Amino acid sequence: MKAKMKIKMGIDFLMTVLLFLLMSYQIIGQKLHEWFGTGMLVLFLLHNILNIRWYGSLFKGKYTLLRAMQTLINISVLISMLCLGFSGIVLSRHIFAGLPIQGPMATARTMHLAASYWGFVLMSIHLGFHWSMVLGLFRRLCNRKKTSATFVWLMRFIAIFIAGYGAYCFHKQNIVSYMFLKQEFVFFDFEQSAVFVFAEYTAMMGLWVFISFYAVKGIRKITSQSRRKE
Repeated sequence: MKAKMKIKMGIDFLMTVLLFLLMSYQIIGQKLHEWFGTGMLVLFLLHNILNIRWYGSLFKGKYTLLRAMQTLINISVLISMLCLGFSGIVLSRHIFAGLPIQGPMATARTMHLAASYWGFVLMSIHLGFHWSMVLGLFRRLCNRKKTSATFVWLMRFIAIFIAGYGAYCFHKQNIVSYMFLKQEFVFFDFEQSAVFVFAEYTAMMGLWVFISFYAVKGIRKITSQSRRKE
């Protein structure tokens, strides 16, 4: 594996870890939230710099349904991260508090709330679009050239269970109301243990990874069949 690819994967892994920590505000608190948010923004900028060629290819080539979906998700992630960066700096009480930065606090708080949950869902979908690559890496690390049918079905059952639990958590925490600003304040359960908080967000991420991964597989299968008919 090339050094650049290893760096990319390392950055993506760190961003995933930070995403869980940032969503677990009731566990880490305000100060760590700001530090982790700053780290996430820096890593996101590095991620985009390392993938700068993607922006140069936006107006080249033919757009299939899958490419259009991936482009829409990537641009949406970029917008949500820029909104989070701006609103986070305006709302900062620690890291950027000493800077001469002023802004509409109420607007920044609302923007940060919506962008946080949209960013979580969109980044999870983005991960799902590349999940086949993650599975390929896992097979190489485990030195598995061929996977048994029993193991495949076991993994599918586990994935369905995680996605189902994720859907339950997504509904229980009323995430949609935050995404569409039906509620402008998040109600955290400060008595919930860190294990359960991370488990719930892992399951919710798993839900969107599951949906997007199988959506990609379905689109590719339909596209392949239509090409054969032609």
